[in-house]
Amino acid sequence: MIGLPDTEPQTAAGKVLWHFTMSLDGFVAGPNHAMDWMGGITNPRPNITDEYTSSTGAILGGRDGFEAFPNADSTYDGTWQAPVFILTHHPEDAPPTPNTTFLNCGVAEAIRIALEAANGKNLEILSASIGRQALALGLIDDIDLHIAPVLLGDGIRLYDNPGGTPIKLRLVNGDNPTTEINVRYRPVPPGQDR
Repeated sequence: MIGLPDTEPQTAAGKVLWHFTMSLDGFVAGPNHAMDWMGGITNPRPNITDEYTSSTGAILGGRDGFEAFPNADSTYDGTWQAPVFILTHHPEDAPPTPNTTFLNCGVAEAIRIALEAANGKNLEILSASIGRQALALGLIDDIDLHIAPVLLGDGIRLYDNPGGTPIKLRLVNGDNPTTEINVRYRPVPPGQDR
C-alpha cells in the first residue's frame, strides 16, 4: 500500500499562502501566541525552510502576533529578509520596526499592497484572523499546513469561526481531492522526550 504523497515544494508564483505549523488539535500558537511547543519538532522534507524563504516575497501578519514577536528579522530563524506588513487598527501607536510596514485598511487592500511588494513571489499570511478573512473573500490560493505531533488544548486556532458555514477544501497532493488524511500518534508518558 502506498501512502499519501508529500506536497510538492512551494514555488514563487505570486500566490497568497496561509502557512502554519499547527498542532493536531488545530492551534497555530499557544495562549498569548506562545510558540515554545514547537521545540524539537522536525519536518522530514529536506530544505523546507529554504523552500519557503526562497519562494516568499512578503509576509502579512496581525497586530497581536506582532506584539508577541516584534522582530521581523527573526522570521524563519533570521534566514528570511523581505517586507513584513502588519494589519492594525492603530498604526500610530506601533513602535518603529525595521522591515515592517503597518497598514490600516481592509484585508483585501492589505493583500494587494503586500503582493505588490512580494514582486512576483508568494505572500504568506501568518495570522489566523487575517487568513480567515482572506479565505472568506476568496483571496487564499493555498493553505500550507505542517501538522505537529502535539495537542495544545488552548491558544490561537487556525480557523475559528463559530456559527460560520463550513469551508470545503481540495487536497492537492494525491489523486483524490476529497481524501481524508490518516495519522496515528501515541501519547508520550510524562518525563519522557518523544
